[in-house]
Amino acid sequence: MSLPSVFRQLLKSHDQLTRKLHNGGSDPVGHTDERTCACDGGLMHSAPSAGENIAVLRKVRGMSQTKLARLMKISLSYLSKIETGLRPATPPLVAAAASALHVTTARIYGDPFADPSTQHELMNDLRTVVRRHTLPREDVPPPDELAASLDRAAQLRAETDYLSLLKLLPTLLGQATATAMASGGDATAWGQVADVYSCAYAVAHRFRQPDLADMIVARQTWAAQQTWNPSAEAAAAWNEAGTYQSAGEYADGLAIVERAIVRYESAPGDGLEHIVHLGSLHLRGIVLASRHEDANATADHVRRAKALAERIKGPDLLQHNLTFGPGNTALYELAAQIELNAPGKAAEVAGPLLKEPPAGLKPARVGRLAIDAARARLATKDLTGAEDALKYAFRVAPQMAEIHPMAREVLRVLWTMHQRSRPDLVLMAKRAGLAD
Repeated sequence: MSLPSVFRQLLKSHDQLTRKLHNGGSDPVGHTDERTCACDGGLMHSAPSAGENIAVLRKVRGMSQTKLARLMKISLSYLSKIETGLRPATPPLVAAAASALHVTTARIYGDPFADPSTQHELMNDLRTVVRRHTLPREDVPPPDELAASLDRAAQLRAETDYLSLLKLLPTLLGQATATAMASGGDATAWGQVADVYSCAYAVAHRFRQPDLADMIVARQTWAAQQTWNPSAEAAAAWNEAGTYQSAGEYADGLAIVERAIVRYESAPGDGLEHIVHLGSLHLRGIVLASRHEDANATADHVRRAKALAERIKGPDLLQHNLTFGPGNTALYELAAQIELNAPGKAAEVAGPLLKEPPAGLKPARVGRLAIDAARARLATKDLTGAEDALKYAFRVAPQMAEIHPMAREVLRVLWTMHQRSRPDLVLMAKRAGLAD
């Protein structure tokens, strides 16, 4: 059998094992082997973690831990701890592993759902509408009905109710597109189409559908360019850079951000909409630069974002699905400190922010703050604090907490580090599909 055939067969076996774990241990394909975590005292049947997937894919490639650790530029001990659940697989580490193993980051993260059939069916409906972007089946709805649906979509996105949003999107996307195509080139109508695609991107991103996310960004850019609409193009660039961020291609994502900033700065306008879009591009730059371990670029984007945020008097603003202001800027700076190996400082800053979240931040942002706080506290060996931060995330943004890669990684490590007797931790692990 050729090496490619062996590789495909091993991947098939890995997928069958993954499905077995999703089914709570039942084995539809006749396999009898069992996957356990590194916990003492019992089996933990569950969807495999990123670290476990790294181990499986490494073995599929016939690669030793020593070689993979060298390619990832980490120690052998660190890789071993990632594979066994004693350390979280952070986004930069997942990107490094994906590059070394020649797979996508989505392959390493895996499917977070214990029973993904419903989500896949809904995602296929969205995929069909996105593919038929110039052929909407829906009629033009009454203006009031469309406006209400657009507001509802933005609200669901901000509240991280991704399943409800996924159910709404196919019809709304068709209606918004039909309205724009009948508008005679109205910039507002096409901007609304771009906004709906932005909501669709959030769903595809959170449900780890990178191919669909790429297609959605292309459609969002198409809608933004139907008329002269610099803000819609900036929002599309923000999501485009996000696809590179998800893939671990941080340098390319930074190039997208820098190009978009130059273009948007040359566009007329200096009001709040301009500030929100330009500031949001700098926030994306903070994430990409910090994960690329470029401290100077990170500091530059932080400085420029803060300067823009100071011009917003009052709470953070949400415009065209982008949140910007002093509060969100502080959250991005905190996350950058974790990526740049300063978790102690991040944990110190996170405490006051969790006690009193900045005004204007929706659950999507507050939930992410709590997840970052959990990650920082775990890195500083504050296991109880990490668990408390995760409970906070599950309370304010439950669907995000259940499927976010870092929330799941922190949960996995806490579980592995002999925390299984804690009832709240067990409950969160079950909700995230990490335990039966």
